[in-house]
Amino acid sequence: MEQEKSHFKPSLKLLDATMLVAGSMIGSGIFIVSADITRNVGSSGWLLVVWLITGFMTLTAALSYGELSAMFPKAGGQYIYLKEAYNPLISFLYGWSFFTVIQTATIAAVGVAFAKFTAYLIPALSEDLVAVNLGFISISPAQLLAIAVIVLLTYVNSRGVSAGKTIQTTFTVAKLLSLFGLIVFGLFFLDKGIWKANWENIWHLGALAPNGNVTSYTTFAALGAIAAAMVGSIFSSDSWHNVTFIAGEIKNPARNIGLSLALGTIIVTVLYLLTNVMYTGVISLHDMAYADKDRVAVSAANHIFGTVGTMTIAVMIMISTFGCNNGLIMAGARVYYSMGKDGLFFKKVAELNKNAVPGFGLWIQCIFASLWCLSGKYGDLLDMISFVVVGFYMLTIFGIFILRKKRPDAERPYKAFGYPVLPVIYIIMGLAFCILLIIFKPKFTWPGLIITLAGIPIYYLIKRINVPKPLDLEAPERAVG
Repeated sequence: MEQEKSHFKPSLKLLDATMLVAGSMIGSGIFIVSADITRNVGSSGWLLVVWLITGFMTLTAALSYGELSAMFPKAGGQYIYLKEAYNPLISFLYGWSFFTVIQTATIAAVGVAFAKFTAYLIPALSEDLVAVNLGFISISPAQLLAIAVIVLLTYVNSRGVSAGKTIQTTFTVAKLLSLFGLIVFGLFFLDKGIWKANWENIWHLGALAPNGNVTSYTTFAALGAIAAAMVGSIFSSDSWHNVTFIAGEIKNPARNIGLSLALGTIIVTVLYLLTNVMYTGVISLHDMAYADKDRVAVSAANHIFGTVGTMTIAVMIMISTFGCNNGLIMAGARVYYSMGKDGLFFKKVAELNKNAVPGFGLWIQCIFASLWCLSGKYGDLLDMISFVVVGFYMLTIFGIFILRKKRPDAERPYKAFGYPVLPVIYIIMGLAFCILLIIFKPKFTWPGLIITLAGIPIYYLIKRINVPKPLDLEAPERAVG
């Protein structure tokens, strides 16, 4: 029994791992962010180019991570890869950013998205109402529902990986089928007039104004506009690497992690492209860019299904966000577990509960995500952290080159596809994205960078606190045996 408590149980098959990849990627983004992308690029052709670039980067990164996951099939994923390629400080900064914002704020954002669309069916849960007024803060029913969902999914996952696996696979299959159904219905009810208008001048790159005018960019500003547009598509395509965090619970991880990364990202990338093609066939570019509260999918569903469109898309997004949050919650605690093992986080997060999962890590993640729900600031922070997320992806992929030099004889059951060309292309594209954001959208960069760098003094403080005490050589030896 003690053996079961101290080790993860490998119980996830290839299908489960693939559904975790796809399910963690598909949340609320694909239903919303195309509005901001369209405002930035102003044409259907460039809308798809932004999604294609993001899809290429995501798939390239996933194929590169396959080598690392096969080399280090341990709980913690990217945290472990950064530690092995660089040093504990770099991996801690990733883990610090992951806990403070990347994972917990994402869980909050997805939870509130679930609540917002539930309010379409149950207006009493609206974010515009006040459920609790504490004077210094007003809490809406939507925020309370978001917290309740996070607590529920945390409890389910604390009961063991099998329960979380069932929810993940079931909800991911449901949302893949729902999104595919929306695409099919949308293309079937395609409006030929709208389609023709949207695809007449497909390569005119410019800012789409509320009055319908498209203002052309200079060449350099055009690159900045594409980078700004990609903030939304990268957010929508992120979290694909969550499967690497639970490597200790996947059967045959050396094979199945890399394969699930490839399969999951390909499935989602194709669905995202088809969804945007469908959007351009049912609503005008102007209506897409200036949809109410950026809810592009709601506008499309109203065109396809009529008055029941809002309810249809609300149910779809509820399914999507519920399954997405389950994957995020399940995977996140494994990073804190690895940090705890290294003495860089609460010691208790390095312990598994009686169900062989990091229960304490799950619950502190729950508390922090719930606080983000109450703050109302998670949306801004998620935009700001895109810069940091891509930065850590670049560092991790560059780590492949470092490890090939440091450990040339290490066992590599799988080698990065297209090495060294594809990893280099990703690093160049990621670097260009980050530099352009610094120049054109500084508000998306500096806050996330500051949060990350704030981890440096905390790292050295933790190291100082956890320095082993010197042995007392004069103390009498304890009897052994």
